[in-house]
Amino acid sequence: MNLDTYREEKNLNPIWHPCSQMKDYELFKPLEVVAAQGAHIELKDGRQIIDANSSWWCKSLGHGHPRLKAVIKRQIEKFEHVALANTTNEVIVNLSEKLTQLTRSLSKVFYASDGSSAIEVAIKMSAHARKIQGEHQRTLFVSLENSYHGESIGALSVSDLGIYRDPYTPFLFDAYFISALPYVNHADHPLWVDCGFAWRAIEKQLEPLSERITAILVEPIVQGAGGMRIYSQDFLRRLCVWARQHGIHVIADEIMTGIGRTGKMLACEYANVEPDFLCLSKGLTAGWLPLSAVLTTSAVYDLFYDDYASGKSFLHSHTYSGNVLAASIAVEVLAMMKEDKICDRANQIGSMMRTYMQSIADKTQKLTHVRQIGAIVAADLVCDQPGRRLGFEIYQKAVALGALLRPLGNTLYWLPPLTIDMEILDKLKLITEQAILSVDF
Repeated sequence: MNLDTYREEKNLNPIWHPCSQMKDYELFKPLEVVAAQGAHIELKDGRQIIDANSSWWCKSLGHGHPRLKAVIKRQIEKFEHVALANTTNEVIVNLSEKLTQLTRSLSKVFYASDGSSAIEVAIKMSAHARKIQGEHQRTLFVSLENSYHGESIGALSVSDLGIYRDPYTPFLFDAYFISALPYVNHADHPLWVDCGFAWRAIEKQLEPLSERITAILVEPIVQGAGGMRIYSQDFLRRLCVWARQHGIHVIADEIMTGIGRTGKMLACEYANVEPDFLCLSKGLTAGWLPLSAVLTTSAVYDLFYDDYASGKSFLHSHTYSGNVLAASIAVEVLAMMKEDKICDRANQIGSMMRTYMQSIADKTQKLTHVRQIGAIVAADLVCDQPGRRLGFEIYQKAVALGALLRPLGNTLYWLPPLTIDMEILDKLKLITEQAILSVDF
């Protein structure tokens, strides 16, 4: 048996792929990657395919960027990792200072390795802060319908997607999910500016819970895994104002939306609000290495600042907290975002992406609810057969045509590197259109 045959035998292949039904791989084999550059992934068979989803939304500056490669090479000659407990270094100080400049009020940074871990940190900080303050009644976490915050137990507890959550329901803590959100397709929608009618109904949901809530979690403006749904910035503004009036923390999950993806450094900027906890990951290192950060206020930090014997220490232990290789890249990413005006670039390509997706919808008549913010565009497939994995069928066709277009159920979306060239977008449009037309509806 040669190596390739060995790899293909399901009982001998040791890899359990993430977010997959492994039986699918019997017919749709894993793509063997040998290289990646810019917006393309190169396969063993010589094909180059467009990374239309930025490798799960993290490759914001594309693959193999020479400036980031140079940074990691320089750092690796010095040291690659030292535990951040009881140590510091110039790189992590520099990164922390740059992160605290993203907002007016968040002046403290706690590091972990991935998005789910950041959510866990923020949840624990909020709950622990209530204990320190003697607010023992504030134990309820509130999130939004269709929300997704990660796949660890705490993060799943505040997520509202059954496909991820349901198998583990007995082990999750209770949370409340706000319903009837004012969704929009773009920033030109009237609800974007004023969602007063919808807000009054939502406020009625929240008022009976106001004394019990410790924190409200939001994916600001865009709900990623929930179908790339966009909601009113006015709703986000009203929700944050209401939370502040009632002494409730706001946890902003900017793991996908942060660092330029929505056309602003932080999606919260659309509503001109700042949370009590800000979670960042993915684009923070442009997908080079795992790193996450939780920013919070001095007021929260000060609650935990006391003699060790007081028991107020926040003892969340993460081995790779503030890993210096990842941090060195993050420093450079933040510099590049400013110097190369990447947020402006996101808005430019986003406008083109929306035009292209609408064109595909008009031509194929198989897409509806085209929506866009920054460099995110999505649309829902018209599918009259319940349970049909139409998105998965189109995904396979798109790969054969040259684009990695992994859908969210029957929602197709583009979330490419923010540095993608327009000619590659042209090709992505053509591939997407051809993939849809090649499927028998």
